[in-house]
Amino acid sequence: MSCCEKKDIKIRTDEEKKEITTRINRIIGQLNGVKNMVLENRYCNDVLIQLSAIDKSIKSLANVVLDSHMHTCLIEHIENKDYGIIDEIIDLVKRFQ
Repeated sequence: MSCCEKKDIKIRTDEEKKEITTRINRIIGQLNGVKNMVLENRYCNDVLIQLSAIDKSIKSLANVVLDSHMHTCLIEHIENKDYGIIDEIIDLVKRFQ
């Protein structure tokens, strides 16, 4: 089965899964840190700085997934003359601006 044989499934390598889950776990840790900051009544500026770091971490993760999507699924769909994938990519890029 190819990487995107079914539209709702993406086959990822163990290495890809590890990279993504490592980043997700780091983001979860950051969120837990912010939760603790709020519970400890930390200064708003400090909380906002950490939230900004989390936002950047999420965008970085999204870029990793998008990069993979473009190098696998996008190419595969274009090779199969399924050009609707281009609209999907455009919509995805718009979401992250």
